[in-house]
Formats: sequence, structure tokens, C-alpha cells
Amino acid sequence: MIDYENLKKVNEPFFEEYKASFNATLDSGWYILGKNVENFENDFASYCGTKFCVGVANGLDALMLGIKALDIPAGSEIIVPSNTYIASVLAIVDSNCIPVLVEPDIRTYNIDPARIEEKITAKTKGIMVVHLYGKPCDMDPIMAICKKHNLKLIEDCAQSHGAKYKGKMTGSFGDANGFSFYPTKNLGALGDAGAVTTNSESARENLKKLRNYGSGIKYYNDLFGYNARLDEVQAGFLSIKLKKLDSINQHKRELAALYLKNLKSDFILPVVDKDYFDVYHIFNVCHPKRDQLKEHLLKNGIKTEIHYPVPPHHQKAYKEFFENQKYPLSEEIHKTTLSLPVSSFHTKEDIIKVVEVMNKF
Repeated sequence: MIDYENLKKVNEPFFEEYKASFNATLDSGWYILGKNVENFENDFASYCGTKFCVGVANGLDALMLGIKALDIPAGSEIIVPSNTYIASVLAIVDSNCIPVLVEPDIRTYNIDPARIEEKITAKTKGIMVVHLYGKPCDMDPIMAICKKHNLKLIEDCAQSHGAKYKGKMTGSFGDANGFSFYPTKNLGALGDAGAVTTNSESARENLKKLRNYGSGIKYYNDLFGYNARLDEVQAGFLSIKLKKLDSINQHKRELAALYLKNLKSDFILPVVDKDYFDVYHIFNVCHPKRDQLKEHLLKNGIKTEIHYPVPPHHQKAYKEFFENQKYPLSEEIHKTTLSLPVSSFHTKEDIIKVVEVMNKF
């Protein structure tokens, strides 16, 4: 059996360092907002090429607090891709803003810059781009649109740790940029964890308060805040894995290259372009008989996943925002996409096996 993911195998190379880090944290007696968090924030900001990083409890908190830190007024519209994971939309709604969906570029599955301006109104105050599957968005035209219309830019980098657009890291373009360190991510913790990167001093100060009950000084609350802190244990683990992130990404790129080279033309494969340094958090293909393909692979001992089976505008909880709206490109992607094994523990032999089985479908 070839697993889609196996978190024990992913983390085994780090076990001894993790144990040492955990024991040091345990012995320190300091478990919330201490040296581990501070060290990781500094290291990750440096890695992303930003001035600041603020650790938070998870990726959803990163997006939600990122929006709030930018002082975007309640009732504002924020543009977001129609085929994103629901966390992107949830963060906007929870910030008392209105999500406005824009269809993706069918080649990249990322938001289509050519479709953004038609959705801008007097209420539009921001754009949230999502670097889906580990492929950077087309940032030059998006940045130009933000400048033209004086819009805030939020990057959802939950799947793009280390990905680059024209040599520049994702998470360094926006006003506030949210990362998830959920265990399956290329840079994954051993539990929930997240962070926001920014170059704004005011956003950083707001974020530090928002994650800690709105407090900058203990028992004095300047903002309506949350309990959304990155803890010392996870920060210690993340600092260890961050040192290996580039090699993790390189391994996944090598596995992806085998798929790209050897899968037959029946499958719609990820687009490769010199401007995009993809990190393949997810390697997805599209096929009109996706469900049969998934079953075929499982019968042959290969597990896969679907990211994602239901688009945001069809989710029951969000009916009031998108009633009677249609997004055919998003719907086509959600009906046909399939995620193949491409984890850091997989071998090239694993991928060749998957290719052989797929090419017989």
C-alpha cells in the first residue's frame, strides 16, 4: 500500500531533535510566548523576506487576525478565489466582511487576475489571494490592481511555504500573509500552529495584541482580541523543521517532476512556468472520470485525496452569501481534481508505481 500521507514517517527524521526540544521546553517552565516563539518568528520572517512574523494558534487564526490587523472596516468586500478551501472564506466572514468570489485561471487553479476588476465595487477593500497546492499566484497584475484601487492584499500561504514568484517568496507580497503549519503542510508542526508575516509595524503590533486577548500589557486590553497564541512546544518543533524546509521542497519537486515527465496525456497536469517556483504541497491532476480513477488507484494499493470535493458557494453554511451564484470553472475543478501521493517520505519508486497504475487507467 502506498499511503497518501503518513505523518509518523514524515516526522521520524526529526524525532531525536523534537525530543530534545520538548525536554528543554518542559524543563524551562515557560510554555506560552517565550523564547521558542520569538526565535521562530525571527527565523521565519527572515526566511520569507519580511520584517516581521507573528506566531498564532493555527492557519485560520492567521487569516482572520491578519484581516483584523489591517483595520478593514466591517461590511467591506474582500475578493477571494471561488475554488479555495473554506478557511479563506471563513476568515473573511468572521471578520464581518463580505466574501466576493472570483473564478480561477483554469491553467493554474489560482485566482485569475483578468477577472478581478469586474468584481471591484465601492465596498471593496481587499483581495485575498490563495497560493493553491503550492503554486504562487500571478502577483504582478494583482499587485497593480491593488495599487490602482488602493486595496489591501492578504496572502493565504497555507500551502505555499517556500514557494516563489519571480524569485520572491510567497508571504512577502501582501500587507498581512497567513500561514498554516498543520501537520500535513510542507512545514508542518505536530499539532495546530500558524503565523502571519508582514512588513507593517502597525499590523505587527495589532497582531501581537489580537492573539493575546487584545492585550499589549497584561490585564490591559486595547482591542477586542482572542486566545490565538502559538505555543512554545510547537514553535520549537517548527524551528527544527524550518532548517530542512528547502530540502523537503526540493524532494517534493523531484517527485513532481516524475509525474510531469511520465504520466500520459489523458490527465490534466499542473502547469510549469519559469516564473513560478512550485513546492507541490499537493500534486493534483484532473480527469473527467475522477471518481473511477480514484477507485482504480485504491484497488491497486494507492491512496489519494480530493482537494476539494465541494466548492465554497455550495457549502450549506455560506448559502446566504452565494445564493443563485454560479462559478462553472470552480465547479469543474472540484468535480475532476485528484491529489496524488507526493509527501516527503515517498520515494521515487513509489511515484513510478503510481504512474504505472495511472497509465493503465
